Amino acid sequence: MRLPLSAKILVWFFLNLAVLAAVFVLLFNAQFRFDLDWVFASSAGQRAETMRNVIVNELNAAQPDDWEGMMERFSAAYGIRLALFESNGEHLIGAIDELPQEVRQRIQEQPRQRTQASPSPVPSPVSREAANRPRTGNTSRAFLRTSKPAGYWLIQRTRLENPQAGGAMRVILVAQSDSLSMGGLILDPVPWLGLIVGTVVFSVLFWFPLLHGITRSIGGMMQTTRQIAEGRFEVRVATRRRDELGSLAESINQMATRLSGFVKGQKRFLGDIAHELCSPLARLQMVLGIMEQRAGDGAQGDYAKSASEKARQIAALVNELLVFSRASFGATAVRLVSVPVEHAVQEALRRDVSDAVEIKTEIADGLSVMADRELLVRALSNLLRNAIHHGGTGPIFITAAKEDGLVSIRVADSGPGVPEEELPKLFDAFYRLDSARMRETGGVGLGLTIVKTCVESCSGSVVARNRQPHGLEVEIRLPVGE
Repeated sequence: MRLPLSAKILVWFFLNLAVLAAVFVLLFNAQFRFDLDWVFASSAGQRAETMRNVIVNELNAAQPDDWEGMMERFSAAYGIRLALFESNGEHLIGAIDELPQEVRQRIQEQPRQRTQASPSPVPSPVSREAANRPRTGNTSRAFLRTSKPAGYWLIQRTRLENPQAGGAMRVILVAQSDSLSMGGLILDPVPWLGLIVGTVVFSVLFWFPLLHGITRSIGGMMQTTRQIAEGRFEVRVATRRRDELGSLAESINQMATRLSGFVKGQKRFLGDIAHELCSPLARLQMVLGIMEQRAGDGAQGDYAKSASEKARQIAALVNELLVFSRASFGATAVRLVSVPVEHAVQEALRRDVSDAVEIKTEIADGLSVMADRELLVRALSNLLRNAIHHGGTGPIFITAAKEDGLVSIRVADSGPGVPEEELPKLFDAFYRLDSARMRETGGVGLGLTIVKTCVESCSGSVVARNRQPHGLEVEIRLPVGE
């Protein structure tokens, strides 16, 4: 079943909300009907106990007639309403006269639980030891919220031992506030911050599989389309998604297949045309050579020489087309071997560089690359011819070194360079920087294209960049040879 990507995101979003809502409903109910002591950190319990001890100690040391005034001062100091009640819920002192039913029920709840327990008639050493063990939880303190009237209540059981009030008596200290923090006494923000952080972490982990799958698919498609743009039409997007991204991946694969067919058909057409032109051009050159010899000097001789020169230019173009076609279709049949870089550079220099051209080389000793020797030499020869034609009067630099696990071969000239926006187009077939210039000034635009084809046939890459302050540098990167 194909599920749209938008539907997946919406389903995942509402599922995330449902899980979080279930967790919050499990932890809190709307009326705070259960004991929330576990929600608050131990520091909040210590603050409440400290307040109780301070109030009890002050009351134990004062006259009973002064208790009412002392409770008012404590209420003002803590920013809450404080009162004392007897164990049965009868009001003793304080600003709270009447208790809500929920609070009164909570006050009277624990004594009944204690009276229901049936003590052993003869306590044994084991029972006494168990009774002396610390109990888990705090049974002398409770915190709850009421709706009528709305407010938050803190209940603490304690004991007054004031001789002037008649000795020991069990009382209940009740604190009431309209805010959950109770003047900063109860609420500790640290657990809530932890809860928020936990919610965020849970949401991130919950969404991570979906987002990771989407970004991984998009990243794979970006990498594939980038390689297709570089002319590597054999790459494919590997995905099994059954949504819009899966359909997009299938479309990219179909596009790569169609483009590969178009480009191969174009190259095959150029190769076939060039091959068919070879024989007529050879006969034409032979005939023009005979005519040039018989015409001698004069106007007819000049016409014959001009025609012969044009025929040679056409033959050179056809030869470049053949080289380009063979390099393109020979990529699958290339056998890579270890080729010494120094030998390949020297061979290219012998083929295309005269003694009048200044060449500076800097090649690491014993450096080799995995390549087809003839294709590598042809690529270097084309780069040298391009540098000689457009490199001005300065020297040409050839350097080679190992970088990042690959061999980098750079051919740089001292010419004016190329506009930055034109650099990506230099390796396109039949591209010339100045479309109006003639063969004598700019060639036909296949030299760097052949370089790119030869290098990529050897599993390498090529890039062009401008030098500072001027000049053009072409870098070939190939695997390290054995």
